[in-house]
Amino acid sequence: MTDLIAPHGGQLKILYLPSADAAEEKVRAVDYVSWDLTQRQLCDIELLLNGGFSPLEGFLDRADYERVVEEMRLADGTLWPIPITLDVTREFAEGLAVGDKVALRDPEGLLIAVLDVAEIWEPDRRAEGLGVFGTDDAAHPGVHYLFHQAHPVCLGGRLHGLSEPVHYDFNHLRMTPEQLRERFAKAGWRRVVAFQTRNPMHRAHVELTFRAAKQVEANLLINPVVGMTKPGDVDHFSRVRCYEHVLKKYPEQTTMLSLLPLAMRMGGPREAMWHALIRKNHGCTHFIIGRDHAGPGSNSNGESFYGPYEAQELVERYSDEIGIEVVPFRMMVYVKQRAEYAPVTEVHDDESVLNISGTEFRRRMREGLEIPEWFGYREVVEELRRTYPPKSKQGFTIFFTGLSGSGKSTIANAVMVKLMELGGRRVTLLDGDLVRKHLSSELGFSKEHRDLNIKRIGFVAGEITKNGGVALCAPIAPYTETRRSVRQMVEETGGGFLEIHIATPLEECERRDRKGLYAKARAGLIKNFTGIDDPYEVPENPELRIDTTDCTPDEAAQQIILKLEHTGYISLR
Repeated sequence: MTDLIAPHGGQLKILYLPSADAAEEKVRAVDYVSWDLTQRQLCDIELLLNGGFSPLEGFLDRADYERVVEEMRLADGTLWPIPITLDVTREFAEGLAVGDKVALRDPEGLLIAVLDVAEIWEPDRRAEGLGVFGTDDAAHPGVHYLFHQAHPVCLGGRLHGLSEPVHYDFNHLRMTPEQLRERFAKAGWRRVVAFQTRNPMHRAHVELTFRAAKQVEANLLINPVVGMTKPGDVDHFSRVRCYEHVLKKYPEQTTMLSLLPLAMRMGGPREAMWHALIRKNHGCTHFIIGRDHAGPGSNSNGESFYGPYEAQELVERYSDEIGIEVVPFRMMVYVKQRAEYAPVTEVHDDESVLNISGTEFRRRMREGLEIPEWFGYREVVEELRRTYPPKSKQGFTIFFTGLSGSGKSTIANAVMVKLMELGGRRVTLLDGDLVRKHLSSELGFSKEHRDLNIKRIGFVAGEITKNGGVALCAPIAPYTETRRSVRQMVEETGGGFLEIHIATPLEECERRDRKGLYAKARAGLIKNFTGIDDPYEVPENPELRIDTTDCTPDEAAQQIILKLEHTGYISLR
């Protein structure tokens, strides 16, 4: 481990071993038990090893974790707002003891680091949600991760870095804290204001950052997150191409672009403080915080999780201790009479403003509508249209769910024929029985295996959708959380997702039962049969709900075709 002191940001803890020591440790690591890092853990470990998470020297132990959750401080009192933990399965943890070493590898098997196991413990995920995010509402993506994706056991201990995580994209823009500090020093940048973003930048963002840099007499670092952001965000490949276009809008030698491999938690105020600490470590002296910084949107009641300027207030309260100055900004709006942007607080009563929300921008992009010149740069809009064509040219998934015998497969087949008759897209039917035969033949019918089967369907559907095709999925899919995971998988590809609940009552499904499966389940000959001795969790908000008791397959298929036309995925006119 190296402690680097530079003019910007104070002490930097770099956890990579010297090359000779690293070579020896790689030989010894052959005998260590290995853990394959998840995507989020890969992001975390990269910033742990290169000093981006200074002063941390590894993954938190219980004492550090609990004080961070409760007080935003490590056990020694150092300010730190977000828990950085290594979560593993219970089965993996059972084979470990304190004092063991664990080889941490990327999904390809590359040895990234070795962990000295100092503690093995189980966190309280609900307490973490309430402490860090201020809620236990699973509509918050950070809480959802804790409740449904995080493993139950954590390993705390010191890290020894052996290899840098491998990136094949935009390597000329990926600078470590040490490299960025050196770039600042070489360019003579003594005052640097950082701008955090996970979205494409439009004219309002450029105006905001330009004003911020001018206000504090500093150079500007555009420092977008390219690790993990909110599900449904624009992919980082498209965003970086947009940033490169935007960079040309600033005066030469005033602005720099560097990518941050951070896994965001969407933690609002606490996350803003975390972002400020990270930028301090990268050598910045100032940090821009705008409206609803790192906010995840609305909760289950349709209300914002955090106040619009709550993040600004929290970080300003601790700015001296963080060691970076906050540059707060209100929302920027386009003032029609001035033909320029201004903070909403500086608009006069007799002036009219123009503004397009993120939701409205995405709607216009989906439907191929015009984006005004005052809102977005032509080059940026064209770049985004390459990635996100109008709905009529996008791929999409129709996900049928319902009890056995409800009519899912029959309706899916009818929809497939109608779409093929219309033409324009490749159509693939992923029927539950056929998937079981060709993709999941080794799986049983436990909840774990059912979930895995549905997630395999979701993965395939996402790949079809991503490449502009139509995936028709017709499994039973009885569990709400698994269906949500599939929706997320597909929507992350940039395509559409429609959930169709075939809501045929259980009595009607039993009456139709050609194979006698319900009778066998009632007699106890078949266990864990959905609707009999295993629950079916009814979808709360499907795009369409159809009861086939008094509805023919052709009528049901026509309802779905009309829904597709209404949502813009097909045109019948």
